[in-house]
Amino acid sequence: MKVRKPLTDAWTLHLDTARHRPEQAPPALADTAVPARVPGCVHTDLLAAGLIPDPYLDRNEEEVAWVGRADWRYRTRIPAAPAGHERADLVFDGLDTVADISVAGKPLAATRNMHRGYRYDVTGLLHPADGTPLDIRFTSAYEEAETVRAATGPRPNAYAEPFNFVRKMACSFGWDWGPTLVTAGIWREARMEFWSTARLAEVRPQVTVDDGTGRVTVHLTVERAASGQSRTLRAAVRVAGVEASADLPAGQDTATVELAVPDVELWWPRGYGEQPRYLCDVTLAAPGADTDPDTGGGADTSRVLDTWERCVGFRTVELDTTADEYGSAFTLVVNGVPVFARGVNWIPDDVFPSRITHARYRRRLEQAAAAGVDLVRVWGGGIYESDDFYDLCDELGLMVWQDFLFACAAYPEDEPLRSEVAAEAEENVVRLMSHPSLVLWNGNNENLWGFTDWDWQDDLNGAAWGEGYYLRLLPETVARLDPTRPYWAGSPWSGSWDAHPNDPGHGTSHSWEVWNRRDYSDYLADVPRFVAEFGWQAPPARATLDRALSDTPLAADSPGMLHHQKAEDGNGKLARGLAPHFAVPDGDFATWHYLTQLNQARAIATGVEHWRSHWPRCAGTVLWQLNDCWPVTSWAAVDGDGREKPLYHELKRLYADRLLTFQERDGRLVLVAVNQSADAWSCPVLLRRMDAEGAVLAEHRLTVAAGPRTVALLELPPRVGRIGDPAREFWVADGDGLRALRFAAADSAFAYPKADIRTELRVVGDTAEVIVTAHTLVRDLLLQADLLDPGASTDRGPTTLLPGESVTYRVRGWARPAPETLPGALYCVNADRSAAPHNAPDPSAGDRTADAPVDGGARSTAGTAAGSTR
Repeated sequence: MKVRKPLTDAWTLHLDTARHRPEQAPPALADTAVPARVPGCVHTDLLAAGLIPDPYLDRNEEEVAWVGRADWRYRTRIPAAPAGHERADLVFDGLDTVADISVAGKPLAATRNMHRGYRYDVTGLLHPADGTPLDIRFTSAYEEAETVRAATGPRPNAYAEPFNFVRKMACSFGWDWGPTLVTAGIWREARMEFWSTARLAEVRPQVTVDDGTGRVTVHLTVERAASGQSRTLRAAVRVAGVEASADLPAGQDTATVELAVPDVELWWPRGYGEQPRYLCDVTLAAPGADTDPDTGGGADTSRVLDTWERCVGFRTVELDTTADEYGSAFTLVVNGVPVFARGVNWIPDDVFPSRITHARYRRRLEQAAAAGVDLVRVWGGGIYESDDFYDLCDELGLMVWQDFLFACAAYPEDEPLRSEVAAEAEENVVRLMSHPSLVLWNGNNENLWGFTDWDWQDDLNGAAWGEGYYLRLLPETVARLDPTRPYWAGSPWSGSWDAHPNDPGHGTSHSWEVWNRRDYSDYLADVPRFVAEFGWQAPPARATLDRALSDTPLAADSPGMLHHQKAEDGNGKLARGLAPHFAVPDGDFATWHYLTQLNQARAIATGVEHWRSHWPRCAGTVLWQLNDCWPVTSWAAVDGDGREKPLYHELKRLYADRLLTFQERDGRLVLVAVNQSADAWSCPVLLRRMDAEGAVLAEHRLTVAAGPRTVALLELPPRVGRIGDPAREFWVADGDGLRALRFAAADSAFAYPKADIRTELRVVGDTAEVIVTAHTLVRDLLLQADLLDPGASTDRGPTTLLPGESVTYRVRGWARPAPETLPGALYCVNADRSAAPHNAPDPSAGDRTADAPVDGGARSTAGTAAGSTR
């Protein structure tokens, strides 16, 4: 039986000065062995040893830039091999990136791809007793990229870094949300595998379902040792109690085993059904052996040599691209059911991916699921994530759209890259294809669009730029290895060169004119078939900024804030984005912080409500982005410390199965009821037109009637729909616990009253309940829990209250709840910041209440709602 022994102990890291020694390297590194952790990387080892500052804090990123341009060596000793095995293989699941491997002082191999695994037969190189030296020399990825660029010729790129010339996580070279921290190291497991006779070299399960019968076709490849060359081997596959097998006679190294599993339960995306999975067990055996090479004695009638196990799910997935009156569709169809994808884009959750644990993946993906997300797009500038990521998506019902790893650049199609791309694609298709959550392979991010619109063609002068990958090599690879799921050439992409790659009427589109150059009201200008990227920036939580930055005072343009804003003219776009909605605060960081976070949530709501209201013409929205990889001002809903921005809480409403929203149709205001659930929706709705003081000017009761997975439009009677004074009037629709709001004027032009609230604090177990009651209209009240305690979080985002209404914020992680701290953490649009809290309560009271104005926010300041590279 094959034996695995991870190589995790006694590694050391050394600065390799054979060619050069960076001047910025600490003197303590000279001729010094630094304890190294495997899996890991150079930066995390140096950080653990206290040799570099934390690059996520202040401007320390600049101080450690030398690390990515240095060469490094990792060293350990391979323990003595256990007796009785024919073969000893040295296996690496991931080397980052350009490595020369030596065993026992002899060169073994060279690698140049972070996204592949490697296996080497080292049987004859191992010392029998005292361990064998293992040395891995990592050359700077910059040197490799610059060497390849010199050989293949330059290619245009969205950033001034050579990431498109090396098969490495592109965003480690920096992005418009990420730091430039070019890593090196053994970033995934290293191990020894000892085996005899034969092993499973590749297992490729194709899983489908037909009329309730699950069908599993397992394609197998074996590798034989000397004793297995003349042997018949047997491969057996078992799923849900059904077993089938195939023999591989001498000289045959491949086999196909097929099973039919009756009455299987279907795997569904979350919100559509359950996620049952079945263990698929593959066993390779040597039946009827005369001699056991492991022991030299007689063998059993069937000796197990190797096993492989994965959980599979039965479901069908298709991509509907049917031509229609609007262009051509882009709709995912799972188990025959068309799906409106409520998605988020995923970037690596840490610039140092080896730090991302199973628990961290679970936390982030559970955050996604709790926000109503049902699709996660793994973006092409990152990595093929670990098995933990895809296992959790299987479990949580999160569909995965997987990019191949090309982003925002022209890529050479010459050697040495072409063969690396081919091998990388094959390996990762095989590795990931067992996961039912994986519903789409996508060829690249923005490169087909870039070729058309980003002035590449003159620079390329006819040179290959990646089209051959996206339109030939990759689709052919998927069709050959994984024909059970669809492939799309890129995002954005219209399906062919007959239409512009970013034509909203065809395929996938990215909306970046909005944010970069246009107000978010322009989301209303068109109805894309599928919005694969759109987003709006905001800073991270205040506690995240306080941890990461030492700026005194903290300001939108203080040095640390500007360094942690990587987007071109990012702060200028934030200011221009506020201007149509709010009076931009001057020198008031707390208000600026609240308003920019609120504006982010408002922008995304404008787009999602509009696009969802046009289902099935629009079949999905994929927010840019769910997560961050460090503390930064960005488009994320969850910041780099894992804290949830107001946008995250707004997603819970926007991505719920049922949504009420006011929209315009043909110049008239209508109420739209979006029902993404499998059940018909019928409920009474109260429509009101109100004034700023809370008076009801007109009202009407109607009934929502929306069938399963449909959208219903409800007309407003003239007395409700016709506005009188836009500066004082707004609409409210309430039904089934849901609310839709629409204001007729910009916040900065609206006659808000001064907010007047009453707060009550109750502590129930480990939860503090903050009950806020409004005596006036209170617009977008936000409790920033991290201002109460850096470890605190709440279950709600911005909430608008009408006079007499209350809301309860449930706060966890607040170590010492105290009512006097509440005013400093409560913000709303119509706060009066000149007023001081009054009627301070007795802190010893069990239920503690206070009448107080909201302490932070903007005073009657907010405006009309009216291409980047990711």
